[in-house]
Amino acid sequence: MSVPADEKFLKILGDDLGFEINNIQSLAGGSINNVYLLDTSEGKRVIKINSAGKFPGMFPAEKKGLETLAGAEAFDVPKVYASGELEGTAYLLLEYKKEGAQKSHFWKVFGEQLSQLHQTSSEYFGFSSSNYIGSLPQYNEQRESAADFYVNQRLEPQVKMASERGFSLGDLSDFYRNISEEIPDEPPALLHGDLWSGNYLVNEEGLPCLIDPAVCFGQREMDLGMMKLFGGFPSEVFEVYHHQFPLQPGWEERMPLWQLYYLLVHLNIFGSSYLPQVKRIISRFS
Repeated sequence: MSVPADEKFLKILGDDLGFEINNIQSLAGGSINNVYLLDTSEGKRVIKINSAGKFPGMFPAEKKGLETLAGAEAFDVPKVYASGELEGTAYLLLEYKKEGAQKSHFWKVFGEQLSQLHQTSSEYFGFSSSNYIGSLPQYNEQRESAADFYVNQRLEPQVKMASERGFSLGDLSDFYRNISEEIPDEPPALLHGDLWSGNYLVNEEGLPCLIDPAVCFGQREMDLGMMKLFGGFPSEVFEVYHHQFPLQPGWEERMPLWQLYYLLVHLNIFGSSYLPQVKRIISRFS
């Protein structure tokens, strides 16, 4: 949908929420959502919209994730003003974060804040509800161990989906048994869940601001694995993090184990180009 196609809906929504829209500017939003910067009578707002039928519950889940991250008081996170559905379209109305120039100590702060976020814990691995990872459902049924949660709520659903899409990965029983022994026994950590370089901003103060989470309480190395998968984070972040909240021995060797989940997600969204990486990791830990 283009701005003209959405403009009528946004004007109706503005009336429904009690503000006037003076200007609408399209922002980059990926393939799932249409994202706009609204200049309103209440100030600037960012709004994300999509088909309520195609992605049921996506924005309520994102709202809960953002509010959970904000509650940890570690990173700057956009405030959520409203979430709902109108005329078959789902919407999420957010605080507009004006971007600034990155401060010289940006990455030091990032490492410190990530360690603080991960020290926010819970009784169980999982989350109070399921959510999304990209356009795919992400399951968060609560489990008592990191290994149980990772195998049953992360890997197995994606492996099943891959099989249904024609990507055969064989018998994984030995693989699952082996990785269950590899995963450190640590308390659940609050994770962003999809922490690649496109999911943070440099805010007006020149400091990190997290966006677009896929929140859960999981094994903290998962966030680090995603950060290392596609690059964009300097070594300083990991050094500061490790100094603040030391990682278990062998954490660097375990990175491919956590990256497997995200590669399976990419396999299921984008197709076979990710299959060789997936198979290499499975072979390595089998």
